[in-house]
Amino acid sequence: MKREEVDVLVVGSGAGGLSSAVSAAHRGLKVIVAEKEPVFGGTTARSGGWSWIPNNGPAKRAGIQDSVEKARTYMQHETGEHFDAARVDAFLEAGPKAVEFFETKTALQFDLGPTFADYHPTAPGGMDAGRSIVARPFDGRELGREIRRLRPPLWEITVLGMMIGSGKELLHFFNVTRSPVSAIFVTGLVAKFARDMLFHGRAMRLMNGNALVARLAKSCFDKDVPIWTSSPVKRLIRNAAGDVTGAIINRPDGPIEVVARKGVVLAAGGFPQDAVRRKELMPHAPSGHEHVSPAPPGNTGDGLRLAETVGGTINTDLPNAAAWVPISRPPRGDGTLGTFPHFVDRSKPGVIAITRSGRRFVNEAQSYHDFCQAMVARCREEGGPDAELAAWFMADHRTFRKYGLGYAKPTPVPYKGLIKSGYLVRGKTLEDLARQIGADGTQLVKTVEEFNRHAVRGEDPEFGKGSTAYNRSLGDPEHKPNPCVAPLAKGPFYAVRVHVGDLGTFAGIRTNEYAQVLCSEGKPIKGLYSAGNDAASIMGGNYPGGGITLGPALTFGYIAARHMSGANA
Repeated sequence: MKREEVDVLVVGSGAGGLSSAVSAAHRGLKVIVAEKEPVFGGTTARSGGWSWIPNNGPAKRAGIQDSVEKARTYMQHETGEHFDAARVDAFLEAGPKAVEFFETKTALQFDLGPTFADYHPTAPGGMDAGRSIVARPFDGRELGREIRRLRPPLWEITVLGMMIGSGKELLHFFNVTRSPVSAIFVTGLVAKFARDMLFHGRAMRLMNGNALVARLAKSCFDKDVPIWTSSPVKRLIRNAAGDVTGAIINRPDGPIEVVARKGVVLAAGGFPQDAVRRKELMPHAPSGHEHVSPAPPGNTGDGLRLAETVGGTINTDLPNAAAWVPISRPPRGDGTLGTFPHFVDRSKPGVIAITRSGRRFVNEAQSYHDFCQAMVARCREEGGPDAELAAWFMADHRTFRKYGLGYAKPTPVPYKGLIKSGYLVRGKTLEDLARQIGADGTQLVKTVEEFNRHAVRGEDPEFGKGSTAYNRSLGDPEHKPNPCVAPLAKGPFYAVRVHVGDLGTFAGIRTNEYAQVLCSEGKPIKGLYSAGNDAASIMGGNYPGGGITLGPALTFGYIAARHMSGANA
């Protein structure tokens, strides 16, 4: 068998893995990244790319006042009895240092989300802005030939493959038929995208999670760190003392033993596509197959199983095993169903959500994680423990054509094909719509009438849609007085069915404040680390803000490298 020696072996090529690799390489360590799939980037490359890191440099430069104490108070409130003081303190200490390191030493640069609030900004320690940052757009041509191995973004949240940034850029797309400035802006982007497709076969203006991965990968290649794709780790290697010293990797040209002198980092993306563990930990998926996820197919829990084979333990005690998001299933050209995560449309004025009862059940503009918990609770309240766990987003014609609904895009994009496929349901009246989706039509009419009575004044006394900074950040700032509330005034009416999906798993490998994997006795397994969604979340099974998976992934990757190098800063 072939044999190669390095200082650090990283398993997985998402934010956690690449952060570990880049940070270790800059400390003079020799690193290899092993990725089982033929492309690198993991779930990160498909994500929105936001990272939640309190006290970050971009926020400080913008004059936003935050503190470790305030952030700690917020996290303690959000995590409750699952507050892990040692790991939270490590995250809050190292997070700003990691951001500074990436911005000054690597190709990774960040932009601040100036209006991106914590998801519960009115909670103790919550903030209206400043803790969520996103990778700056990146020209994919800087990756050279390696761009071919970068995982493309999730197709369903692009426009025919073109990535769109959040904030002002997204508003331009919504206003393309109403504003000459927006029309010019969008036309320019489409022209550049067409050029890229002609010459490169894919978008070269990388945004969001694709930009984050591309910038980290460029930083790896700049430090001569190889990313081995199509290279799954078969097993970990231990010495007589039980320390992890490397792994056997199945390379395309045969197995190879990789000796890792300083450590192995497990960052293989958690278990969103592992039906066995989903059955065990997701109550809404009793067989393990009811759950849908936009995560890559390779995220099948390899890191967790590798940790268990050498004595690592899994934290399954969190109240939520994953970060939940409502998912709809648009048809693909090959006859399969896609996964569309509903991030933005929930907050738009004129969009509400109902169950089969015809009643609303939540402030639709709350976080996707909160939305799904409310959906599951209401469905079980109405239908018992075996109830179908589904809901429908709905809107009138004016709202639908202005903002779109799920995968169905706003004017001028055609939508009749989505009605024909059954993804988008249209009814001439509310009763007609209710009949088609199997909802209580009489109750739906009452629900909409009651909602409209207050919505004409921008109010939602039942659930308070638009009442927080986070709600408003994803509404329509030009719609007054409430950017999240408008009546459903005139038919036809439209609906899209949603299910519970995830943005990454929370349950995972138990680790300490140095990202070391812990055994059943709570002691670190020497030579074994974990970062990203393989490691149990420090958020206590809850979702405090935009980027609470990627922020800790970047930070604990940095912490793992710092510890392996023997440094304290």
